[in-house]
Amino acid sequence: MKFPIALQPYTIREELKNDFLGSFTKVAEIGYEAVEAGPPPEGVTAEEMKAHFDRLGLRVMGCHAGLEQLTNDLDALIDFLDLFGARYVAMSYKFESREAVLEAAKTFNAIGAACRERGVQFLYHNHDWEFKQFEGESALDILLGATDPELVKLELDVYWAKKGGEDPAHYLRKLNGRCPVLHVKDMEPGEERFFAEVGEGVLDFGEILAAAEEIGTEWLVVEQDACRRPAFESIAISYDNLSRMGVVAK
Repeated sequence: MKFPIALQPYTIREELKNDFLGSFTKVAEIGYEAVEAGPPPEGVTAEEMKAHFDRLGLRVMGCHAGLEQLTNDLDALIDFLDLFGARYVAMSYKFESREAVLEAAKTFNAIGAACRERGVQFLYHNHDWEFKQFEGESALDILLGATDPELVKLELDVYWAKKGGEDPAHYLRKLNGRCPVLHVKDMEPGEERFFAEVGEGVLDFGEILAAAEEIGTEWLVVEQDACRRPAFESIAISYDNLSRMGVVAK
């Protein structure tokens, strides 16, 4: 049971504002193989970012994007992904009704088809609100049922699944072949259920990672929305704990 390990740079968003390229140097030094990152900020070109990543031996495996970008500027985004050899683009959304989920499903199928034409897989990334029930069925289950499983796959976030009332490993096992990328973060015990470094909280990562292997997950992406420690310390703890679990494919 081995996975390549990437970082979602949202975790180090403040550090990136101060030193964009230098922050990725630190990510590579910790041991991460890749990041889930979109185009660079003003002042850094995609070519400069690629050259820096090549020197570091760091990859971009995918990115997150908003609905407007995916509908109005998809080709430019995929051009960026192509430069890095990245294969995934993910987005999140929020639904207020069953009808809203079904309407969004049509849009996501269209985005997924356009991505597939360019050799990229479209993913939906959940939070906890997708586990809200509409007429006895969760928004996420409705979405998965209403979208083409080849065009719209899931980037399950195990923390948010747990916070939404699901057992992450049990939910993963429903996603055979449909969850190539898994967001891993942990949860502190207690009522606040604050974010924790992987392996430092209450989630059963032995069971989660076994399920991920069973259903064909290809990448683990570490993300911690908020950290009690300095962000680089937190991402190092998560990486080191995954290493100690024996699941790092590097």
